[in-house]
Amino acid sequence: MNLKITDITFVIVSYKSESTLYDCLDTLPNESKKIIVENSNNINLKKDLISKYDNIEVIMSKNTGMGAGNNIGLKSCHSQCAYVLNPDTKLKKDTLKNLLDELSNVSDFTLASPLNDNIRIPNYKIIDTNFESKNILSVDRIDGFSMLFNLSKFETKDFFDENFFLYLENDDLCLRVKKKMQNIYIIKNALINHKGSISKNQQLEYLRNWHWMWSKFYFNKKHNGFVFALLKVTPNFFSSLIKFIYYSILFNNFKKKVYKMRFLGTLNSILGKSSYMRLEGENVKKN
Repeated sequence: MNLKITDITFVIVSYKSESTLYDCLDTLPNESKKIIVENSNNINLKKDLISKYDNIEVIMSKNTGMGAGNNIGLKSCHSQCAYVLNPDTKLKKDTLKNLLDELSNVSDFTLASPLNDNIRIPNYKIIDTNFESKNILSVDRIDGFSMLFNLSKFETKDFFDENFFLYLENDDLCLRVKKKMQNIYIIKNALINHKGSISKNQQLEYLRNWHWMWSKFYFNKKHNGFVFALLKVTPNFFSSLIKFIYYSILFNNFKKKVYKMRFLGTLNSILGKSSYMRLEGENVKKN
């Protein structure tokens, strides 16, 4: 499949990500369209990005999650491919060249990604590969921080499931792609740097724990049924409750709140509640 750099639109969802977003954009080619979906009300960021970068569109949006934000960007693309990136990623000098060169050697693909340059943290999962060459690996799943979409393979409704606010939306998408017997590739000689983060913000850690447990149950219920999902999360559910009580006795407020949020995230998902938990000051409850 022969692709040019101008066949790709880059889609980046940002939420107050100025500390990494500019570094990411500096590694992208000027000639390619870039769509930034900013999930905050930072209008000054929009003005600054438009003044500094060519071929850029900034869409201001409410914070409805990574999947929903990416869908806004994907639906705005008019190119053959869309490359979804997290704002804390950086492409290497030859990443795009190697990526496109290798994809020219396959007849078709639905999703693809360069390889994470930190080999200790692979950005893919293999259950049973049916194809591997020197530089191309067929995989079952790729991480959400780097996903190249062949848009001809997708209907609008087939993008990310917006019920996920945080976590597992990429796993869900990849599983749906594989169920259609379509191809997902890792290009091994194209590298991407993903900074990732270890947050020192306690509110953000509470949020992450709530959403991890909510998404875990919802994902399993969606693909394997309610009973399987319930069996899958039951050990975590009761473990979280026990640890909440334990850390309450020890007056460890941080860990007490972490396990409370894990317990509540699971409970809300079991009860069929929407993934509404937000940071303080921006709670949005949807039923």
